[in-house]
Amino acid sequence: MDASLVIFETLYWVSYALKYPVILLLMAFVVFSLALIGEFISEYSRRHRDVSELDGLCGRIGARGASGTMSTTDAAALRDCKQTFFVSMFLRDLADQVERGVFVFDRLFGDYEIKMAKKLENTRILATVGPMLGLMGTLIPLGPALMGLAEGDVEQLATNLVLAFATTVLGLFAGSIGFVLTMIRRRWYQQDLNDIEYILDHCEDVYGEK
Repeated sequence: MDASLVIFETLYWVSYALKYPVILLLMAFVVFSLALIGEFISEYSRRHRDVSELDGLCGRIGARGASGTMSTTDAAALRDCKQTFFVSMFLRDLADQVERGVFVFDRLFGDYEIKMAKKLENTRILATVGPMLGLMGTLIPLGPALMGLAEGDVEQLATNLVLAFATTVLGLFAGSIGFVLTMIRRRWYQQDLNDIEYILDHCEDVYGEK
């Protein structure tokens, strides 16, 4: 048997063996994208950013620092400030540092950068891998479809073409959801990081870094 023929057949069967795993992954990605939409709506409904309250908090901390009367009572003010999820969580962690009297602002800021990046990973993967799987799901059935065309088997041709188009749509659907959610959340989290930097600027002036 010709060696090139063996190679071609091996490539064909290896790629064809990926058909069902790709289809299953695509279906899982679609379900995952719908779950992310629900999570996004929930996050949006709970997203509360009060700029005036944040300015008041930072102003009070700065005033106490200037008067030399700063104390661990600042922790209560930090915890009571209602902001977005990440900013509120950051304020609670900052309040813990104030109570302990140990301040590692740079590390705390870096931790929240990582947390926000991790939150974006799911939608980034969806936006990137979804269309890739859709393309794989498109190309894999084209081989059997062309073989059906060569053999005059119209049913095999039609079945594989329908599968190819369906996987393309699913991949683009999942990828588009991932892309949109990533773009919106990136803007949200950039604003959260700006708020966190704003808080830290005031806290560093008062407490310094130990």
